[in-house]
Amino acid sequence: MNANTEQKNLIKTARITGLWYLMMAITGILGFLVFHSQIFVSGNPEQTLTNLVELESTARIRLLLEFGIVISQALTAVWFFKLFKDSYEWEAWTLGIWGMVNALAIMISAISIASVIGIANSDISAMEDKVLLIQVFQNIISNAWGIGGLFFGLWLFPMGYIVIKSKRLPVWLGRVIILGGVGYLISTVIHYTGIDFSFNKFLTLPATIGEFWMIGYLLIFGIRPSDK
Repeated sequence: MNANTEQKNLIKTARITGLWYLMMAITGILGFLVFHSQIFVSGNPEQTLTNLVELESTARIRLLLEFGIVISQALTAVWFFKLFKDSYEWEAWTLGIWGMVNALAIMISAISIASVIGIANSDISAMEDKVLLIQVFQNIISNAWGIGGLFFGLWLFPMGYIVIKSKRLPVWLGRVIILGGVGYLISTVIHYTGIDFSFNKFLTLPATIGEFWMIGYLLIFGIRPSDK
């Protein structure tokens, strides 16, 4: 295979990676930021139960979007591995595996969402039992995403390292992505140590900027030719 053909194949792989990454972003925004609060009320399992019964179709859309996040996250990890494995095999394996852990964390959330929909619409007669079970699963959903922040951050390290080392994408993109990974780790630790830090949510902002920058670059430009 000549260099020109190889580069065209890599650009195609990069753009497919970007598409899966974009799908993950879209399903994440819709599922977690748009639909989630319509059903799940933090600290109020009674209202959550009411929402699950009265807005069952909305709850099921939320669940399907969680499926979309899991699938697109897994495929993004696989395609990143495919994109970088020939030049950076060890780092590509790390990126792929840690990306799969992200998918598993979100799948725990999806299992819990499916469980609360079933509980809310079950034949359990005691309302107190339903509320208690929903509270338990609601906490699992929250913590799957919260503790998942460890690997949401970790998978950005090999991604950023490859970008910087290869110089086949903008070097500053790699730096911002690594900064985002650091932000995710610090944000997660601060949250679970119980420290009241009002700016904690801003620590993940570099990750958001870096990931959307990565999506845009992959879709528009693909990947640069190797300097080697």
